[in-house]
Amino acid sequence: MALLKILSAKFDAVPAPARAAFWITMAGVCFTVSMMAVRKVSVDMHVLESVMFRSIFGIAFMMPWLIKKGLSGIKTKRLGLFAIRGSGAYFVTFFYFTAASMVPLAELTSITFTRPILGTIAAIIFLNEVAGARRWSAIGVGFIGMLIIVRPGLIDVNIGVLLVLCGVMFQTCNTVIVKKLTETEHPDTIVLYHTLFILPLSIIPAIYVWQTPTAEQWAWLAIIGAAGILTQRAMTRAFVAADASFVLAMSYLRLPIAALFGFTFFGETPEIWVWIGASVICTSSAYIANRESLLAKKKQKDDAV
Repeated sequence: MALLKILSAKFDAVPAPARAAFWITMAGVCFTVSMMAVRKVSVDMHVLESVMFRSIFGIAFMMPWLIKKGLSGIKTKRLGLFAIRGSGAYFVTFFYFTAASMVPLAELTSITFTRPILGTIAAIIFLNEVAGARRWSAIGVGFIGMLIIVRPGLIDVNIGVLLVLCGVMFQTCNTVIVKKLTETEHPDTIVLYHTLFILPLSIIPAIYVWQTPTAEQWAWLAIIGAAGILTQRAMTRAFVAADASFVLAMSYLRLPIAALFGFTFFGETPEIWVWIGASVICTSSAYIANRESLLAKKKQKDDAV
């Protein structure tokens, strides 16, 4: 424990951008490992069962933290908001897990980069945020980047791509909820409730497709649960360590990580269009995030006057 405290203190002394970069890299590795494990286990197991076990093992890996925190770890006055987020998270997990067996890892990862763009559109439509020419231009550029990757009309659109986009849309809505929850809730409490609400939603569908996992499948399912929890915890800590614009810009490290895993374990070589499209999306999303950060800081300064 003493060594752990020393290492923790030394890590806290590291500059914030370096700490954020570390957590983002860890999140990218864990997300890719999770998708890789889903693909391995889904060869002989229905995805609905994988979703259920992801939640079960996720809760199991959160138990040490919950035992340490006690009842304070689950105490909240925003149970309704957690329930809405958990319901959306179930569909996010289902869509991503289903797509993992249909889409190369690098392509799946690059499409998830559209989340900031979709989030901006949602804010304009549902929150009546005002968007200027530069913001709409960035959205348009990001959309072009997505079309470069998908290339509808030039190739047959894989249904897995559509599932990833559906997952991104649900995840975009969840991001808004998470932002509200972080105002009053501990990051690990948010992670725990995420899995707690997915579990009851996943049990009944899983019963209809049930098959007892083999020893190898149990191992992959445990990896899925652990990697899923670690992905969320790492990203939460990245946002704590640095501004959202920096975190978003660095999060594109996930693409080369996914490409490396895809090549190593599945022999996948991403097409040049995936890299070009992802670069266009990254540029657009980074601009949007930086613009949002500048506007937020300006608003804080104006309010302080």
